[in-house]
Amino acid sequence: MKVPSPLSALVLTLGLLTTGQGGSAAGPPALPAGWQPRLAALLPVSAQPVTLLERRPSISTVDLQLRVASVGGNPQALQQVIVSAARGVPPTYDQRLGISRDEFKRYLVFQETLASTGRTFRLAVTRTATQVAFGDGPDMNGVLRGVTIDLKTGEMRGPEGFTARPTAVTPSENPDQGLDVRGGFQWRMTGSNATTGYGVRGTLSLLQLAGGRTVLSYTRTSMIRRVPDTGELIVEYTR
Repeated sequence: MKVPSPLSALVLTLGLLTTGQGGSAAGPPALPAGWQPRLAALLPVSAQPVTLLERRPSISTVDLQLRVASVGGNPQALQQVIVSAARGVPPTYDQRLGISRDEFKRYLVFQETLASTGRTFRLAVTRTATQVAFGDGPDMNGVLRGVTIDLKTGEMRGPEGFTARPTAVTPSENPDQGLDVRGGFQWRMTGSNATTGYGVRGTLSLLQLAGGRTVLSYTRTSMIRRVPDTGELIVEYTR
């Protein structure tokens, strides 16, 4: 079965892994010229209004439709498959499609998409001329608390004491996942200190979408004073 990675693969695997204190000395690739104004334009302003997003399972039948059409498969059988997928129900193989059962499984794509929860709130964030600093609030669940981004250097720092530099996100159109990414930035941070009991592995993505929308996501597993915690926050806003 063809099973691509979920949204995190689209959003969170772009760029290279960067390391905080105590990690590898290798840094991320150089950012393109003029990156600072673009970063400043995408990051949220103080008390930014946002919409909370969530991951939802989805079944794409695009490849299957193309394959069935190429072999002259039965249109009614194909329509039944499309309807089932649209309802989130795994479609059943029908030999009238004109392809084998193995092909049927291979051309169905199971993935995750981003969808609005309908909940809106103001992001707990404070912005100055040099820095964006995140706090905590309703629906944020402490995921971004203590995270700062330097507007001059682009450096991200977390409450665990580690840092990461951004990499550029390249444009990528993915209609199945509802994302038309025009660009953006990503920070991948990892580090640990066994003596102090602090550690983190996380990815923060700042994506510029079509229509002037921005998606900010942070997924991380961290440890502060030997207390582990895992969280994810995905929001969308328009500057």
